[in-house]
Amino acid sequence: MRDEFWDTAPHYGGQKEIWDALRVAAESDLALAQTIVDSAGIIVSNPDMTLCYDERGAKYELPKYVLSEPANLIRDG
Repeated sequence: MRDEFWDTAPHYGGQKEIWDALRVAAESDLALAQTIVDSAGIIVSNPDMTLCYDERGAKYELPKYVLSEPANLIRDG
């Protein structure tokens, strides 16, 4: 589902470069994510990155499943 979201995200509006930066930030550790967000000029409205804006005011909504690993799955083992 994550790959499908990221593949189709630019069709929701906004700039592809911002979507790409959000993806890298979502898949990085906190310090690197903060650096990526700052350097791309992304304004994070929710602390969990589910709602962001670019410098032009375009809105980027990220579902929680692209931001964290699922916690309710049973691992094979």
